[in-house]
Amino acid sequence: MQMCNLIPVAKTVGANRIVPTISIPYPLGDPATTQEDQWKLRYHRTKVALEALATDIEEQTVFKV
Repeated sequence: MQMCNLIPVAKTVGANRIVPTISIPYPLGDPATTQEDQWKLRYHRTKVALEALATDIEEQTVFKV
């Protein structure tokens, strides 16, 4: 499983479960938002990643966030 913002790279290296992130310097946050909004964003992305790990897949899958 990989969390990243460069989906084509993750596909090329063979990641089987891919969860999109926000940006390269701040993959799970956005410093332009409030601390509360950042927490919600991180919580949501982490939840999607955990659900991705628990999901049976048969091919590379990019999970929607």
